[in-house]
Amino acid sequence: MAIYLDDPKKFKALVGQAHQLAMNALRPISRTYDKAEHAYPKELDMLAAMIDGVSESGASQGAGAAGVKRDEGADDDGSVKNGTNLASVMSIAEMCWGDVGLLLSMPRQGLGNSAIASVADAEQQERFAGSWAAMAITEPGTGSDSANIKTTAVLDSDEYVINGEKIFVTSGERADAVVVWATLDRSLGRAAIKSFVVPKGTPGMTVERLEHKLGIKASDTATIIFDNCRVPAENLLGSPEVDTKQGFAGAMATFDNTRPLVAAMAVGCARAALDLTRELLEQAGVEVDYDRPALTQSAAAAKFLQMEADWEAAHLLMLQAAWLADNRKPNSLEASMAKAKAGRVGSDITLSCVELAGTLGYAEGELLEKWARDSKILDIFEGTQQVQQLIVARRVLGLSSAELR
Repeated sequence: MAIYLDDPKKFKALVGQAHQLAMNALRPISRTYDKAEHAYPKELDMLAAMIDGVSESGASQGAGAAGVKRDEGADDDGSVKNGTNLASVMSIAEMCWGDVGLLLSMPRQGLGNSAIASVADAEQQERFAGSWAAMAITEPGTGSDSANIKTTAVLDSDEYVINGEKIFVTSGERADAVVVWATLDRSLGRAAIKSFVVPKGTPGMTVERLEHKLGIKASDTATIIFDNCRVPAENLLGSPEVDTKQGFAGAMATFDNTRPLVAAMAVGCARAALDLTRELLEQAGVEVDYDRPALTQSAAAAKFLQMEADWEAAHLLMLQAAWLADNRKPNSLEASMAKAKAGRVGSDITLSCVELAGTLGYAEGELLEKWARDSKILDIFEGTQQVQQLIVARRVLGLSSAELR
């Protein structure tokens, strides 16, 4: 099957609407909520309602985190399909051109919603529809090694009893529910890790604190303690069976869908920095000429051209990973490649734009310094740069996690 990576014409209106929202609704309040850390941006309620309305009408083609779902019932007739995954990454990139922290604060668009969309069965999809779900993976001492999760879930009659601590939970305090990754049996390793939907207010789940962070300050990032927290057995997402042959594949299905979304966030934030930096360079008399070799241009113009080339590579990898998901093709390798490239490039570009803009880049008069701070998390969460490179190496070389650590 041939892969086409031109922007689909049918998403043009969706992308245009997302860009307008980013420019007119997110950018104007971006600095306000960067300074007012942990204050909930009430302006997002109206935007979230608009996105919900568009999604319910079907006009969005699945824009937003809640729209990410492989269409397993689609006919595999060899034709090219541009669906919900591609629409999601394209719209999220535009929204993050406006503000990453505000996008992460958008009700019902959390990474937990992506997890539900990725692995929940039809009954669970319906039951949790309309919920705003955070995702709790990281633990003290585990970092990006999701397979080393120590939080436990023990079946007791018709309930699971969850015990453990989760850190850096995006929207952990604001969300309606938290998708918690826990192990059913530590002795069975990766295969026993499952995800559970724990509604807000469930006894035994406590938000311990909110973190003060380098960037994405508009987004609340929580530490959550689970102390004999009981949830109904039907809140386990997907199958409760532990398949040691399948290994970690069930849990990784979530990452295959969410990593392209994080890549999209980095792509959008980096694009914002490039657009503003080009304007500032032009005002300073520096022309970026795409028809001349970089060697014949100023150092600033040559650097800008190099950054645009890196951005284009990240953008194409993002589209490829989403496109493969839409077309029911394995995309674990491509999802990690997109996340690794976009995460690194996003951080490199935003910081380089600060340098190129000099005092304008470093001061708070422009948003460049904020974007440099915001972009760093996109190279860390959902698996760090180093973890993504390790996954890519395993896939390319055909080695297991035990063979290549």
